[in-house]
Order: sequence, then C-alpha cells, then structure tokens
Amino acid sequence: MKVLMIGTDRNIFKEGSEARNRMVEYGTIVDELHIVVFSKRNDQILNQKIKISNNSFVYSTHSSSRFLYMLDAKRIAEGVIENWDLKIGNFVITAQDPFETGLVGWLVARRYTLPLQLQIHTDFLSPYFAHESLLNRVRVFCAKFLLPRASCVRVVSERIKESLKNDRLKTTPAVLPIFVDAEAICRAPVRTDLHAQYPQFDFITLMASRLTKEKNIPLAVDAIREVVKKHPKAGLIIVGGGPEKERLKLLATRYSLLANIVFEPWTDDLVSYYKTADVFLLTSNYEGYGRTVVEALAAGCPVVMTDTGVAGDIVKNNENGFIVPVGDCAALVAALVKVREKRVHLEPRVPQQTKDDYLRAYQHAWGTCAGLSRTEGL
Repeated sequence: MKVLMIGTDRNIFKEGSEARNRMVEYGTIVDELHIVVFSKRNDQILNQKIKISNNSFVYSTHSSSRFLYMLDAKRIAEGVIENWDLKIGNFVITAQDPFETGLVGWLVARRYTLPLQLQIHTDFLSPYFAHESLLNRVRVFCAKFLLPRASCVRVVSERIKESLKNDRLKTTPAVLPIFVDAEAICRAPVRTDLHAQYPQFDFITLMASRLTKEKNIPLAVDAIREVVKKHPKAGLIIVGGGPEKERLKLLATRYSLLANIVFEPWTDDLVSYYKTADVFLLTSNYEGYGRTVVEALAAGCPVVMTDTGVAGDIVKNNENGFIVPVGDCAALVAALVKVREKRVHLEPRVPQQTKDDYLRAYQHAWGTCAGLSRTEGL
C-alpha cells in the first residue's frame, strides 16, 4: 500500500522530533509514505524533499506565500503520483484536516480516481470554532462540502464522531486518537519537582498548551483569582508559548496575581510536571481530543477540564477528574477548590494501548480506505 499525506506540521522536518518519529513509524506499516507539508521558503527548511526512512519522504511546498500552499501542494502531490503504477497495488490519499489540506487531497484524489481519507483533529462543529474567525467559518463550509465526498474519515474522539452522524458520510468514521504511550509515561523518572521548584505554593495547578484564543486561558486566570482568595498559596503554572502570552501576563498583572501565576516555556520534561502537580487544568472552548489531558492522567495527575474533547470519554466526572461547562468560571473554581481541599477522591487512570496495537489500527484504517479485504500484520 502506498500513502500520500497532505499536512501542515513543519516539525516533521526536524530530525528527532516527535512528529518525524511518528511519520517514520507510520512508514513501517505501508510500502511507501509520502508527506507533503504546507511551508514557506523562509521557514528554515533547507531541502524541498527529505528522506526520513527507507520508504518515507517529506516534501516542503517551499511556497513564497501562504496563499500558494494549496497550489504548490497539489503540484507536488501530482508529481509523486505520476511515478506510481496505479494499475498495481493499493493507494490512499490522506489529508490532515477537512479544510485546506482536505481540499488539495480531494482535487488530487478526484483527478487520479484514488480513495481519500479525511482526518479530523479538531471539533470544527463546535459553535466556538466558527465564531472565532471568518476563516474558521469558511473552513466549516469547506468541511461540509468535502466530508460527503471522502472515501473514509478518521476522527480522534467519540465526541467528533457523534457530531458527524448527520453529515451524509460514505462510511462510519473510524475513531483513532493520537497515540499516548501511557506505560512509558508511568515508567518515566521525575527530573523536576514543581513543589521543590516553587516552594511558595502549597497547591499547584498545571496547564500546558499553545497559548491561543481557543484555549481560553483567561478563564483559568479568572478562576485562580477566586481560588487564591480562599487559598493564598495556590499557584498556577502555565507551560507554553503563543500569541496570547503577553495578553495573559497583562491580565495577571492587572489582577495582582504575579505571585501566584508562573509562565514557563515549553519543556521536554512535561511528564515530571504532570507527576508533581496537584491537578491538571484545561479550559478550552473546543478540542478535538486533548492529548495533554490523557498524558496527565497517565502520569497520575487528576484533571479539571471543560466539556470538550475527551471529556466524558476518557475523563469521567467525579472519577478521574471534573468536567465543567465551557466558559463556566464558578464551576471551575468549585472544582479546583474541591481538589485543593481533598473533598473528593479522584483516581487518575487512562486506557492502556501498546504502540503495535495502535499501528495495527492505523494500518487497518488506511487498508479499509484503500479497499483492502484484509491487512497484513506488522
């Protein structure tokens, strides 16, 4: 089976990155894997084509403008397919989203009469997604056009699968989350103890994400403002960077919370943070999955999160975490105070899955899309 992927993750070009390692692993379950990535000439990507394993290749669109991503990706994808003998073997085109990459995938798949898999990593049918920007409203329109035309659909959560039940899809969406190696997280040593690093805090709430609008981190700042009124030594550690960082710092300053809120850059030792925090917090307006939530649970850290992503699926209210309505500051404060005052016993846990099991499921999803009657073992 040969697979052509259209995506946007430029980290695939970085040797040793998690994104590249994941693509190398996907290459082990197919005959060839070709990945076309939306990227500009000034993205410090020196080569337009990189071989990342014996049978896996990454192509930069090397576009002079983001407005040319789709045109350049289509040209490169068609160049790859022209080298395939379409009379022999099985083929799949897969797109990272049902938006810009999905449109490229559909145009190429239609030209060569190949099966198309659309992947959905975000809850684009959440009203918060469309309200966020004009571009997102256009993306929703694009997705509703493309999804009924896809051969198959892969989603990352049961929530997204449920949201698509009335969208006239050709097949039932396959639920295939991003893999989290829970066993490896459990085994990982603690190299950084947050309580030792921040002894001024007697209760540490951890957040880790890109600081963007949809993460609604101002809600977390509002909640901590109320929590510290009752528990002055409570602390919030926010790990990550992004366009909202300066705004959040200004908000913390205005609320006189600089003694209680710490901003840290992204770290490769996030597992230690999970293991030594008292609770992990996610306040997003919408999520497709919520990988950090799953990682936190695997590390033994209870979760407080808004009703998005894996809430209700992996996170069970009053069992391994608390689920609160999106945007509800009062409910968020109440949940954090319950955890701080140990008024409820939460037992962090997450479903276990091996890497081989995950890759077999991924192989099966592609094989089904290609029309295979069976898939070969790893």
